[in-house]
Amino acid sequence: MTGQLLVAMPQMRDARFTRTVIYLCAHTSDGAMGLILNRLVGALSFPDLLSQLGIDSVQNAEHIRIRSGGPVETGRGFVLHSSDYTEDATLKVGSDIGLTATLDILRDIAAGNGPRRSVLALGYAGWGPGQLDAEMQANAWLNVPADEALIFDDDLNDKWERSIGKLGASITALSGDIGHA
Repeated sequence: MTGQLLVAMPQMRDARFTRTVIYLCAHTSDGAMGLILNRLVGALSFPDLLSQLGIDSVQNAEHIRIRSGGPVETGRGFVLHSSDYTEDATLKVGSDIGLTATLDILRDIAAGNGPRRSVLALGYAGWGPGQLDAEMQANAWLNVPADEALIFDDDLNDKWERSIGKLGASITALSGDIGHA
């Protein structure tokens, strides 16, 4: 499921994941890792983050919003981005998306030399071996094909609904019972 979206089912009981849309960056027999796309970090702005890291911003960086990528390692930053940017530390997620977790990408974004499209997130969502598969079988998540709009757009308020709608399903039609849509 690497490169797909995980969309929390309406009956998701874990408040950390209620109504979330997660881009799955890795899914192997060792576990899974993804970034929540539709939640913002409190009051931390990109210029504030750059200042804390000692990075000068020469471009207008106020428009960049920092997402809460998940409850694991919330002090660690990740940039999910278009494939036009790459460095040695970039993990390619399919042919169109990369994941980079270095200060260099933040410097490049601040200088206006970063990727065409990006999402900056603090923390990530992680699952141990077999955990995500079990949650999928328990009907906790929907698997939805990813597209650039759902990954990168800043319209967070209805991203969950739009993700479900991509399947042609209505939120009211979804069932929490295993084996039912």
